[in-house]
Amino acid sequence: MTAVNVQEDTGLSSLARGLVGSEILKIAREINALCDKGKQICNLTVGDFSPKQFRIPHKLEELIAEALAAGETNYPPSDGVKELRQAVVRFFHDTFGLTYPIESTLIAGGSRPLIYAAYASVVDPGDKVVYPTPSWNNNHYTYLVGGVPVELVVGPETNFLPTADQLRPLVRDARLLCINTPVNPTGTVMARDGVEAIARLVVDENSRRVARGDRPLFLMWDQVYWMLTFGKNRHYAPPQLVPESARWTIFVDGISKAFAATGLRVGWTVAPPHVTARMRDILGHIGAWAPRAEQVAVAKFLGMGSEIELFHEKMIRDLKLRLDLLHEGFESMRRDGLPVRAFEPQGAIYLSVQFQIAGRTNEEIRRLLLDRAGFAVVPFQAFGLKQETGWFRLSAGAVSPEEIEAGLARVRDVLQQL
Repeated sequence: MTAVNVQEDTGLSSLARGLVGSEILKIAREINALCDKGKQICNLTVGDFSPKQFRIPHKLEELIAEALAAGETNYPPSDGVKELRQAVVRFFHDTFGLTYPIESTLIAGGSRPLIYAAYASVVDPGDKVVYPTPSWNNNHYTYLVGGVPVELVVGPETNFLPTADQLRPLVRDARLLCINTPVNPTGTVMARDGVEAIARLVVDENSRRVARGDRPLFLMWDQVYWMLTFGKNRHYAPPQLVPESARWTIFVDGISKAFAATGLRVGWTVAPPHVTARMRDILGHIGAWAPRAEQVAVAKFLGMGSEIELFHEKMIRDLKLRLDLLHEGFESMRRDGLPVRAFEPQGAIYLSVQFQIAGRTNEEIRRLLLDRAGFAVVPFQAFGLKQETGWFRLSAGAVSPEEIEAGLARVRDVLQQL
């Protein structure tokens, strides 16, 4: 049998040869291999939930089992089962006060296919795509559709979020503006006035383009973490505050984060019907459909407001417990003079932490924490940031409070030794 040299990829497409694989998943594979060898690690890498720490809602489990028992195992419609699309329309009306036709909704196998379909539906090769860094995978999706990246570096001074004033000069000839809040990787939440200003910016820019007969600027609003906010932080949708922006807003949403249901693969978009139709057709060729039984179950579950409220009461309490432990642990180190600081938890499942260790790159810091403290984190470089700022994402959905406390003690020891 002839051995295959995996380095000889010259026969592959230029797209395949130029694509960079997920930096986050590469780190996760490394950590999983170490765990398989028995190494004690506080794993704060992948944005996932461990079922040992966070189960999906019990009622949703029951509904999925009922759907399977009823034989809901064949192909779903290419745009999703009608009952779930109707449930999403009602859900948006009840939670955001927004009214959409069923034609605006599309169901897919999680949020990732929807993000790709949104890009592919509105971006031509050579079109500019504007997004902040650090942010999740916008650089890779822009590459996949042949777009031109226009990156805006954001930092702690703006809560790791872009402002309308920063974006205004960048969107003039852009095709797509990508915003995520609550943010992966930073765990920060855009305030109401920030959302309103960006929505107004999109409307103003498109008013100018309509007068000139130019193609519009679309806003991809990734809100997959929107149900997970803490304290006084609240999530807002652009059309809530500026109704005219609905004409150009493409929502990306789903159950993966809100219900700790990452493996169930049910996501949805709400967008102008002509955009949704093209997204449906693109995904129809890919076959990125959510499983039928899960769709049937989620359609029923979205209408159970009291069940959702009870689930979130516990989920958010347990999630915030972990994030608070991390934040307070690092703040205690900072007060003791150690070179670290952390952002207070605001939303999602993440905490932003900066290790201010002179003379070391982020990768060297990551390796130091992993090798000497068994503390696994992801540098902001995995989210498109090129600068060596010392910032890292810590994900709290797959660890116990006890693991966090033990890991923090080991990190303190390492930093004291430095």
